[in-house]
Amino acid sequence: MQATLLGILGLALLGTLHAQDSIPVQADFQQDKFTGRWYSIGLASNSDWFKEKRHLMKMCTTIISSTAEGNLEVTSTYPKGDQCVTRNSLYTKTEQPGRFSYTSPRWGSKHNIHVVETNYEEYALVATQISKSSSSSTMVLLYSRTKELSPERLEMFTQFSREQGLTDDEILILPQTGEAVSAGR
Repeated sequence: MQATLLGILGLALLGTLHAQDSIPVQADFQQDKFTGRWYSIGLASNSDWFKEKRHLMKMCTTIISSTAEGNLEVTSTYPKGDQCVTRNSLYTKTEQPGRFSYTSPRWGSKHNIHVVETNYEEYALVATQISKSSSSSTMVLLYSRTKELSPERLEMFTQFSREQGLTDDEILILPQTGEAVSAGR
């Protein structure tokens, strides 16, 4: 019985590691070019919170900057009701350039973040594997330097999201909003 349980746990761990390895990372990732202002154009996820909040989601502004240690400080400002909310996250670098980790202090979830593809000046495609206790989910973000992207880039995002196992109901092109400005800026 114990050997069977260990075997199942080993296979589950192997599956998780394989899933992380199957997400590509931008070749020759250049972190200094990745920093700056981005708009979230698309969001896809199979998480429960996404299914519950999908109808409320709108485009947000994200500022990415490098820390002295080589990590990424990610500050997202998004509309919530009649106000703007700002969320700060610290993405810790890994041994692979373009791949980061993050643990949510609020939810305790672990995030394995991959910058899949970017040309730095127009768009960035970012995929995240999220795990929390016994559940896991996938999230794909499409960032743009402007509030609009070409239909080809939107299709690339949709196709990549489908390749990650997400359904059309789990893929959303975010509606534009006015510029969200946080207090003190």
